[in-house]
Amino acid sequence: MAFLSPTQKRIRRLAQEKDVCILAHNYQVPEVQDIADIVGDSLVLAMKATKAPNRNFLFCGVDFMAQSVKALNPDKTVIHPVPDARCPMAHMVDPESLLAEKREHPGAVVVAYVNTTADVKAEADICCTSANAVKIVASLKEKDIIFVPDCNLANYVQSQLPEKNIIPWAGYCHVHQDITVEQIMALKEEHPDAKIVVHPEVTEDVIAIADKVASTEGMITFAQQSEAKEFIIGTEEGLVHRLRKEVPEKEFYRLESAVCPNMKKIHLMDVLMALEKMGPVVELPADIIEKNKLPLERMLAVK
Repeated sequence: MAFLSPTQKRIRRLAQEKDVCILAHNYQVPEVQDIADIVGDSLVLAMKATKAPNRNFLFCGVDFMAQSVKALNPDKTVIHPVPDARCPMAHMVDPESLLAEKREHPGAVVVAYVNTTADVKAEADICCTSANAVKIVASLKEKDIIFVPDCNLANYVQSQLPEKNIIPWAGYCHVHQDITVEQIMALKEEHPDAKIVVHPEVTEDVIAIADKVASTEGMITFAQQSEAKEFIIGTEEGLVHRLRKEVPEKEFYRLESAVCPNMKKIHLMDVLMALEKMGPVVELPADIIEKNKLPLERMLAVK
């Protein structure tokens, strides 16, 4: 663990005393990433949370991620320091609208990106993340797939699996949607040897100029294994902190405008106060937990 400030040291002491595993998404501010037990994308965090021995979790990320950890660990306490750290894309689909779509396509399977609320996951057949979306859809025997809520990820999956009929939702991540070819190419002009690595939530024209399309975890693996020494990172800028820590011998160039304000709402004092009072606690109705566990566990079972 990196050099810690007095506040960070107090957080670590409290977490150990109270048997709390701190989970942080790759897009969190650097000082929060640095006090986490586990830093990763939504798939890594969900998988490792199910195996962690701790009685309690403190989740540094947006709302749907904390809900997923609770659904997979219903007997444990899950704390979300800033409940209004919400993912706008997750709230671009609601259960009623999804049910209407299911009625229009009665034979279709519903694949819910984890970037959805617990109420929406309850209506899904299986979940996916950006890391495994193609693998999840490929594993399904059905041809027709209702994919919610990210249309860009849906389009990427369709490009990789032309034999499937992906029915995309009209949602999107505003951070990735706003990444442009012009922004990427401006960095490429400054760093002509850099590989362009983008997230599958970006638009198709940005994907078309990329050397690699990958989830945040996939980006780290690619940077570690690639012979290239420089990389333009086409995702939320928070990932660059982890890349520079884990692959210090290489150079990474961020898109300064690619900032998720909701991911940045959690700060050290929020974490400290949440640990001191052991709240706010994520609460989900028992029936929603049961309905969430099935699509999430189905996702985790796909090898």
